[in-house]
Amino acid sequence: MADELPSVYGGEILHVYLSTGRTEVERIRPEDARRFLGGNGFVAKQVYEHVPADADPLSAENVLALGVGPMNMTAFQSTSRGVLGFVSPLTDGFFDSTFGGTFPRAQKSTGFEAIVLHGAAPELSYVTIDQDGAEVHGAEDLAGMETYEACRSVREREDGEADGDTHVLAAGPAGENLVRYACLLHESEIREGVAGRGGSGAVLGSKNLKAIAVREGDFEPAVADDDAFREVVFDRTKPIMEGTEALQQYGTAGAVNPVNEMGKLGRRNNAFEQLSDADADRISGPTLKADYVTEDTTCANCTVSCGKHVTVQSEGITEAKIPEFETIYAVATMQEAYDPERMIQANDACDRLGLDTISFGVTVAFARECHERGLLAEDEFDALEFGDAEGVVTLAERIAHRDGIGDRLAEGSFRFAETLDPEAASYLHGVKGLEFAAHSPRALKGMSIGYATATRGGSHHDTRPTRQYGGEFVEETDGAPEFAARSQHYTALGDSLTQCRFVSEGGWGERIEARYRDAINLATGWDLSIEDVAEIGERIYNLERLINVERGIASRETDTLSHRVMNEPIPEGPSAGMYCPPEELSAMLDEYYAFRGWDDDGVPREETIERLGLTTLSSASE
Repeated sequence: MADELPSVYGGEILHVYLSTGRTEVERIRPEDARRFLGGNGFVAKQVYEHVPADADPLSAENVLALGVGPMNMTAFQSTSRGVLGFVSPLTDGFFDSTFGGTFPRAQKSTGFEAIVLHGAAPELSYVTIDQDGAEVHGAEDLAGMETYEACRSVREREDGEADGDTHVLAAGPAGENLVRYACLLHESEIREGVAGRGGSGAVLGSKNLKAIAVREGDFEPAVADDDAFREVVFDRTKPIMEGTEALQQYGTAGAVNPVNEMGKLGRRNNAFEQLSDADADRISGPTLKADYVTEDTTCANCTVSCGKHVTVQSEGITEAKIPEFETIYAVATMQEAYDPERMIQANDACDRLGLDTISFGVTVAFARECHERGLLAEDEFDALEFGDAEGVVTLAERIAHRDGIGDRLAEGSFRFAETLDPEAASYLHGVKGLEFAAHSPRALKGMSIGYATATRGGSHHDTRPTRQYGGEFVEETDGAPEFAARSQHYTALGDSLTQCRFVSEGGWGERIEARYRDAINLATGWDLSIEDVAEIGERIYNLERLINVERGIASRETDTLSHRVMNEPIPEGPSAGMYCPPEELSAMLDEYYAFRGWDDDGVPREETIERLGLTTLSSASE
């Protein structure tokens, strides 16, 4: 029935007020499930309703919302993923960050589709959540612990052993020290999950929380038509396995050589976009697999096993998480430092300390170029030479503990640039306060307009690069704005289903199509059209935009790209000559805004807000 909440939903949102330990339970309205679906949609709605537009991201007024999707714990593949929603300390705007492992499945089993943390605890604490509610525990003895140690310590306290039915998401020293790109890490018996981008670790730290622990509950989702649902889902098993073969072999590190061969891999703070074949091979997926990988790992309810553990005996590193493609770009190619063992060490240091590897690496690369150009004081030169792989590891420690130059770099590249000569801004590689991911905004036109209009800034999980690597919207701008907008709907929908992006793209389809409609309808009992399903993604993306408009950070002026991307063509390689000049971006923005139903300044028009049913929501600023 349309007026009943489908049985795939646990049906409740848990609000936890950290200053007092008080909790409230909010029932999910059936119409909100249809409009926002879950995950990304649910947490965006919570941020809109509870965070004032003038709230400092590191104040108690911010919230940290944890959402799961309707398909979690069903047969629908690879949906043990969680979504964090908050206002980012880096961008000052809405941010959502996803992670895998077993924590999301455990949250789903409590019946709480979303958990919203309000305020701040009076002392360093962790919070435990079960199907009956939440409890805040003082934990001053956890101060300074690295992420893995904190996860294990909390599990042992709650279960009496390291492996039980409690699942933990924790901040490292970087989160406690409010590094603006601090991340959160979840360790389970089968693999790690990292909510990497946007500064969720700093938000948790600002709430005086070290960790969030969820104990498994008794809720089990029931799909509306189990037989038909399973038929549709299992029909995708073979395509998923075929479409993710490289991921199964190498993880995302397998992208290094192909992207480099296209001349689209940032090098030396993105002054260049191609490595030598020899340098690329040293840090490639095949090399890591041959020399360092010890086992495959996987999230709950996933057969792809894109995760890998690596060991570097000489450094005492055992069973560490393999560097992702984005990390390889950030801590190796952007540094012109191609030592695979130091790269693994830097990645492991970031995971233990709780640092987003992308913003960390790109910030370091920016600082190194500023140093090279004489924009830093002499006493700030330590570890800031391109090619210094050991220095990358050193800087991770300094940033996490805000030691020396690390204190300034902990603010991110954009705030660091504000302390330097105005020339420094020319060397930034990012937009809206967030450092760019590894996918070229000069050589991929879909990413040019996609990054510029992204809710999150320099993130590759608003507009996706995958189809562009296949040849679409690469050198021509024709159709790129509509592609970027539709891709943004696709990712908002996928993160509300909370399905892994690799499985979505590899086996379910790289655009919103009938398969998604059928799976959602069979799970929920709804009768949505493809257009209805696409509109869910559009609604969520517009809600995110409205949050940022209210916060004063979303306009034509902010929908831009960095100086180098708009003014310096790629100097050499297969993509030589490509860039996105200001007039080209402006023309794409006109087309993008018209397609979206936004005004010339990038603000959703009233008729667009009404069509998407967003006028009924109550902003925290009203």
